[in-house]
Amino acid sequence: MPLFQLVLVALIQGITEFLPVSSSGHLILLPGLTGLKDQGQVIDVAVHVGTLAAVLIYFWSDVREGLAGLPRALTGRLDTPGSKLAMGLIIATIPTVLFGAILHFTGLSHSLRSMAVIGWTMLGFGLVLYWADQKGAEVKQSSDWGIRDALIMGLWQMLSLIPGTSRSGITITGARQLGYTREDGARIAMLMSIPTIIASGVLLGTEAALEANTALMRDAGIAAALAMLSALAALSLMMRLLRSVSFTPYVIYRVILGIILLSIAYGS
Repeated sequence: MPLFQLVLVALIQGITEFLPVSSSGHLILLPGLTGLKDQGQVIDVAVHVGTLAAVLIYFWSDVREGLAGLPRALTGRLDTPGSKLAMGLIIATIPTVLFGAILHFTGLSHSLRSMAVIGWTMLGFGLVLYWADQKGAEVKQSSDWGIRDALIMGLWQMLSLIPGTSRSGITITGARQLGYTREDGARIAMLMSIPTIIASGVLLGTEAALEANTALMRDAGIAAALAMLSALAALSLMMRLLRSVSFTPYVIYRVILGIILLSIAYGS
């Protein structure tokens, strides 16, 4: 794969994975809007591994606490912050895994990869994010996250498998609707990405491994490293901005892009 395209794919994935603008939607649109060849599943898995590394590094203290509490969570002892976090992440991931398996094995995931679908989801879920962000109270912190809220946010996250929805955007929408502060809602949404990315990586990585060769693995390594660095930068910037800025700038971007995509999809 040309180095330019490799860098472009990695930067798009890294920058958009944790911003509420849909990384999958942008990656799907890239070949269609630029004429570049589809990057393929191996590179897709690689850039997701890169963004997984970024969120693990950025939230390492939370990850370490969740890992320490995992044995207690698996035995039903939810008596520590770590065990509560681990159980919450497990529960929040289940709806997405089940829905993802249905879409993958029925072939519906391919039929949803269209410019019209991405345009509608970009526009519609952008407006839903705006509504939740403006109307949602700010009365909950990440320490208040329990099983009920984890399940509700997991159901929101399930919708992210529709291209253009944005995994971070839809889970942040759910968090704001439940009354979490912007920063804590985003924190929970980012932590929820860890098991979700791992699950999708295992599913796609098993199939992608059959395609692998030396040149492709080299490209995958470069893409993963670049995606990790760009994701760390984007994640750090967004978390800092949330202390003083709402999600409105991302909503404006989504609405404008959604309208453009719908104009292209229905104008051709």
